[in-house]
Amino acid sequence: MWWNTSVEDFRREIRAFADTVVAPAADRMDASGAFEPELMAQMRQRNLLSMLCPKEYGGPGSDTLTYAVAVEELSRVCGSTGITVAAANSLGVYPVSSFGTSKQRQDVLPGVARNGAIIAFGLTEPGAGSDASGTKTTAVREGDSWVLNGGKCFITNPHFAEWIIATAVTRPGQGARGISSFLLHKDTPGFSVGKKENKMGLRGSDTATLHFDGVKLPLDAMLGPEGEGFKQFMKTLDGGRISIGAMALGLAQGSLEVAARYVLENKRLGGDQGDHQSVQFKLADMATQVEAARHLVYNSAHLKDTGRPFAKQSAMAKLYASEVGRFCAEQAMKIMGIDGFTAAGRVERHFRDVKLCEIGEGTSEIQRIVISRYVLKEFETVVEATAAATHDPQMAHVN
Repeated sequence: MWWNTSVEDFRREIRAFADTVVAPAADRMDASGAFEPELMAQMRQRNLLSMLCPKEYGGPGSDTLTYAVAVEELSRVCGSTGITVAAANSLGVYPVSSFGTSKQRQDVLPGVARNGAIIAFGLTEPGAGSDASGTKTTAVREGDSWVLNGGKCFITNPHFAEWIIATAVTRPGQGARGISSFLLHKDTPGFSVGKKENKMGLRGSDTATLHFDGVKLPLDAMLGPEGEGFKQFMKTLDGGRISIGAMALGLAQGSLEVAARYVLENKRLGGDQGDHQSVQFKLADMATQVEAARHLVYNSAHLKDTGRPFAKQSAMAKLYASEVGRFCAEQAMKIMGIDGFTAAGRVERHFRDVKLCEIGEGTSEIQRIVISRYVLKEFETVVEATAAATHDPQMAHVN
């Protein structure tokens, strides 16, 4: 089993926090469209915003599995809280700790560990969503500085962020090889956070645009070597897919629990809903798919923690868990009828929230492309090995 006693002890701890502190705030944040600062402060106190910050900088240095459990349990009661923690860690802490220079890590990560400082990740643009290589934001070298101009959209946590990571084109005409990453402080002149998005789901999550209007940065603000930005965010998204898979898993589990409680309450009041085969089948399918999604998510986290390739598995986990999350919310609404369609039922919020899981960190279509490429590459190796072993030249051309 990938998870052990320590992980289950942590799960009980984070579940208690989710049930007693996060859950009561979830509906309020969904209605107001804003994340509550008081809840953000409590998450900082519990180091939830810095789970992936390395111990050498004062952080918890949590493994991926423990972190995934945190995102799962928080999302079980509030998707907005789950994605807030997920983005702060996998899209914020990870790129700095993995690609930053020694100075950048020292400038940023101790503050993350000590104060829960948030790093926002600026990648998506109006014309560069699924095709992030179409980045239009530019960074032009002027003497001893880089000057950034452009904008980003649908960015998570920007109003709470202390630091920003932004991708920009530094080598025009070179496509993905011409994109670089930069690290800047929120108070840098020319940088601003713009319009807050009015979203269908995850309404409590802070989502807004970023604007770069002649932002002047020193040369050492570049995150890693020039032209490596595309590779960096592809690696970042590989890990981010574990986060989104865990978030979808939590939302699926939450929908299952609400539906099961609803059936039990119906029985307590003298109803016979639980005796209906159609309801029993729905609950059985939900429970089975949730468990399968959990294995996929936990396995991808385990592979990452043990230093093995995990990109295919994280894409599978994200794809499957996000679609299971939608399925479970739909089935719960069917079981609950009109009660599932109202805010009091909670699953209508899950239904709205989980849709982002089929979009963020690459749409379901993108995941299928990623997975198929790995599958074909693996079988190409098998075919070539078979051809060499059998001395069959025709086998070498099978693809």
